[in-house]
Amino acid sequence: MTYVAADFLPLPYNPSYEQPEPDEAQTIREIIDTMAEIQQKTYQSQGHAIRSVHAKGHALLKGEFQVFDNLPAYLAQGLFAKPGTYPIVARISTQPGDVLPDSVSTPRGISIKVSGVAGEHLPGADELDTQDFIVVNSPVFPQKLKDFLSGLKRFDALTNKAEGFKEGLSKVLRTAGEVVENLGGSDAGIMPGMGGQLATHPMGDRYYSQVAYLYGDYMAKFSLTPVSPNLTALKDQSIDIDSDDNALRHLLQDFFATNGGEWEFGVQLSTDIEKMPIEDASVEWSEDESPYIIVGKLTIAPQDSWTDERVAVVDDKMSFSPWHGLAAHRPLGVIQRARRASYQASADFRRGLYGKTSNPDDVK
Repeated sequence: MTYVAADFLPLPYNPSYEQPEPDEAQTIREIIDTMAEIQQKTYQSQGHAIRSVHAKGHALLKGEFQVFDNLPAYLAQGLFAKPGTYPIVARISTQPGDVLPDSVSTPRGISIKVSGVAGEHLPGADELDTQDFIVVNSPVFPQKLKDFLSGLKRFDALTNKAEGFKEGLSKVLRTAGEVVENLGGSDAGIMPGMGGQLATHPMGDRYYSQVAYLYGDYMAKFSLTPVSPNLTALKDQSIDIDSDDNALRHLLQDFFATNGGEWEFGVQLSTDIEKMPIEDASVEWSEDESPYIIVGKLTIAPQDSWTDERVAVVDDKMSFSPWHGLAAHRPLGVIQRARRASYQASADFRRGLYGKTSNPDDVK
């Protein structure tokens, strides 16, 4: 458990903290259209519909999410208002909307679907008993919305093309990323998104929501931190991603065949809207100002992390979105608003072909 000072005061949410950009709706429309184009291209080339971001899955897992007891009032909010243990499905993936060799090394993400969640869900939600959390191995979303759109359009232009170029660029950027990281440079967080994610074991990483959510009366970001010794031993452990196009999938399949793990789920509450804004996700919230406080635990037992049956259910029929969840955890800020319609459009494309499920009991 992380402890804070007795006088710790999180900042209550105020609607004035959310300030949509004047041309935000048009930018989001272009993002949806570009993502749809990426999906169409990959579907035409592969004959199979995949996600428009985080298309390549590496592990599909079942586990449990525990909410701790005796949380103080400012933490006992929404899903965390009372203790309990919930079934979860988790998907480990990498960022692009194309299925690339793992030597094109990009940020890793974990999408978590907590099931059996009672309470008032977000308006228009098509899942009424789930709470999804999406975390990535970097604490900030490094781009403004328009910059993200520009990058997405560049990726769209290269979808299904120039794999050799992407692999070569990734190797150069990984080397540059190691230099920047060793020197403590400010570009270390940008390199992974360009293909320079360091070739280290994904289960040794700490993962972050990057963007803000309501936390009942307050505003928060989330983290997932490995704590069991078999996971912490993997921090910064080098792996080979150049000799196998599906190196991460095979690595995780070998790991989870004999290993489980435990992760702490942390909540970082905003205490100052200037220092910890919700509209600019590129600003890292200082842990000195507001540390992540542990409110729960994720546990995964040993299992086969990649089977045809799980692919057919989780990769094809299940969707993960920050907009699947309780009204008490409504996503906040421009990146989250863009995710709402774009994630739904991506899910609808696959749903029209394969159907839909959000039930962990369907995952064998």
